[in-house]
Amino acid sequence: MIVAQARAPAFYQIYGVPDTVNGRLEMVMLHAVLFLQRVEDEAPVRALGQGLFDHFCRDMDASMREMGVGDLAVPRRMRRIGEAFYGRQAAYRAALAAPESELLVAALQRNVYAAEGELDCAGRLAAYVREAVRVLAAQDGEEFRRADLHFPDAAKLLVGA
Repeated sequence: MIVAQARAPAFYQIYGVPDTVNGRLEMVMLHAVLFLQRVEDEAPVRALGQGLFDHFCRDMDASMREMGVGDLAVPRRMRRIGEAFYGRQAAYRAALAAPESELLVAALQRNVYAAEGELDCAGRLAAYVREAVRVLAAQDGEEFRRADLHFPDAAKLLVGA
């Protein structure tokens, strides 16, 4: 569900996320961080978070090998992906804890848009992220255990704005 949401065409067509391997990876990491933040304080579903992260790492490893990255280079690249993930997780958590959106916009600008002048796009994506946090918070742990995970419709969210 996280990967499907991260691949929603609206992010690349409307929000201006670069439709590249890195852009898609950023969106997967963003949605994974949002899910992990949601389940971290709820003991019955916290294990889902660890399972998700483990699956994410296995999938990244397999994807690199499929793209032709050599066996000796995969661990080094996985270490960089892990560092990137934890860095983004810390940045997004801090930004979401702030009442204003400036920190979130700046974090999205830096990570998703690689600081390429897409401030309007980062602002729209920040609004989506705040709505995703709200939607995830409204779901109960039983839904997560059934893999019944919902995110806001990114395209409709902008139409309604």
